[in-house]
Amino acid sequence: MQILEGKKIAEAILLEVKNKITADQAHPQLGVVLVGADEASKIYVNLKGKAAEKNGIGFRKIEMADTVSEKDLLDAIYDLNADETISGIIVQLPLPEHLDKNKIIQAIDPKKDVDGFHSENIALFFSGQERFAPVFPNALMELLKSTGKNLANKKAVIICNSQEFGQTMQVALQKENITSQYFFRADMSENINVIKDADIIITACGEPNLISGEMLKDGVIIIDGGITKVGDKVLGDVDFASVQNMDGFISPVPGGVGPVTIACLLRNVYLANKAL
Repeated sequence: MQILEGKKIAEAILLEVKNKITADQAHPQLGVVLVGADEASKIYVNLKGKAAEKNGIGFRKIEMADTVSEKDLLDAIYDLNADETISGIIVQLPLPEHLDKNKIIQAIDPKKDVDGFHSENIALFFSGQERFAPVFPNALMELLKSTGKNLANKKAVIICNSQEFGQTMQVALQKENITSQYFFRADMSENINVIKDADIIITACGEPNLISGEMLKDGVIIIDGGITKVGDKVLGDVDFASVQNMDGFISPVPGGVGPVTIACLLRNVYLANKAL
């Protein structure tokens, strides 16, 4: 397997963003709301902050206790919406259970919704008039395109946990003339032949060793978007040892989707600033 090095792909995206910011003499700024003390969320927000500041994007972090009321969280979002110095806004997920995730996301000004989660931005993406590409699917597509292969008319399988992600990923693939179908982890056993026939596997389940080499054909491109922490290790959905001697491409975990996702987010911040 050839390794798709997410760090190098991310560096190329961020260099382009940084150069455009410099050329435009722009001052984009990202506002991040972090609720609670989830360690993984803290680490991820800090990585976003470091990457932003390194590449000419201001960074403002608002930390709130995990007991925060929905009203106080919404008020913080409304303040960011109204702040003309803020180009993009994200609320770091997951949120505590007492908060309505959908209501929180819909409160973000769609023009500043740089994760691309707002229903208005999803609708624009589906209709081909995207304001921002949804960040996570966009990162998976950047990794896929980095293979340098002609992807038109390839067959892709998406294995995921949500219909929303499956449908969004299908649209992203369709834009590159890739045919695809998605199914949930629970439906894998009845789709083994479909998996074996796929040219491209995209997985985002968060279940280590979900996919192994004997389930795949030689030459397959695997984009592993699953991330699970087991002890001190971070693992993807793919049993790497079972595929490493096969022909094809694979994005590693860690070092694959993570850095590219941050780069795609910051590219959206630049685009949001340019459109303001």
